[in-house]
Amino acid sequence: MHIDLFDQYRHAHSPVHALDPRAKLTAALLFILAAALTPDGAWLAFAALGALWLAVALVSDVSLALLLRRGLVALPFALAAVTVLFTLPGWPLLVIPLPLSDGHLVISDNGAIRFLTIMLKSWLSVLMALLLTATTTFPDTLRSLRGIGVPRVIVGVLAFMYRYIFVLGDEVLRLLRAREARMAAGPPGLARRSGGSIVWRARVVGAMVGSLFVRSLDRSDRVYNAMISRGYSGELLWLDKPTLRAADVAWTGAFVLVLVLIELWARLL
Repeated sequence: MHIDLFDQYRHAHSPVHALDPRAKLTAALLFILAAALTPDGAWLAFAALGALWLAVALVSDVSLALLLRRGLVALPFALAAVTVLFTLPGWPLLVIPLPLSDGHLVISDNGAIRFLTIMLKSWLSVLMALLLTATTTFPDTLRSLRGIGVPRVIVGVLAFMYRYIFVLGDEVLRLLRAREARMAAGPPGLARRSGGSIVWRARVVGAMVGSLFVRSLDRSDRVYNAMISRGYSGELLWLDKPTLRAADVAWTGAFVLVLVLIELWARLL
């Protein structure tokens, strides 16, 4: 049994996969920045950003259905901005009476525009981040972070956090297999049922969490000693040192030019 829920990379032979990771990371960050700076209500500019993302996604040979489905996960978090519907002044669009009181909530036009803008910005940003992770391996992403000047401490923390997710996942699987091995099986053909009260189950889960914590500490100590014995000095090292090609610079420059034109267009609408 393998744990690969956090590995979003999709192998393919596409022009986007072949680009230098630093170029892809720079383009993705600038796209997210452009989406964040787009004025409220600039619907045509948001449509242009969406078309630009769609063009890159089609070239990358990654399933659009997969990206769009995963992008919907971020929308519930963007609903935290629902309060702007009722707090911004403007022309009232809808009046919602409050039950058991004489008050009411008013949805203004400015509030609706701001809310829809926040939703679009969040969704486009998440889609671009998903496209980046789908076309770039995590080690290449770490290398590109160092390439654009991110401090090595931050890159090291991200690297260890990502790798220890799988280490913890392996420990969880061992605990679950041990629990299954100690459970009494029922008669053939009948589903296995767990007994005990809620308090008893809580004690079992607490014991498993405590055991996971102790095992994780012991595992991390062994991993760290193994890294020290292999020459780890606080920074991740790579054997090869890739150089930017002319195609990488040209692709990034064209992408940035399109983003600048979209932003200028958004402010002239």
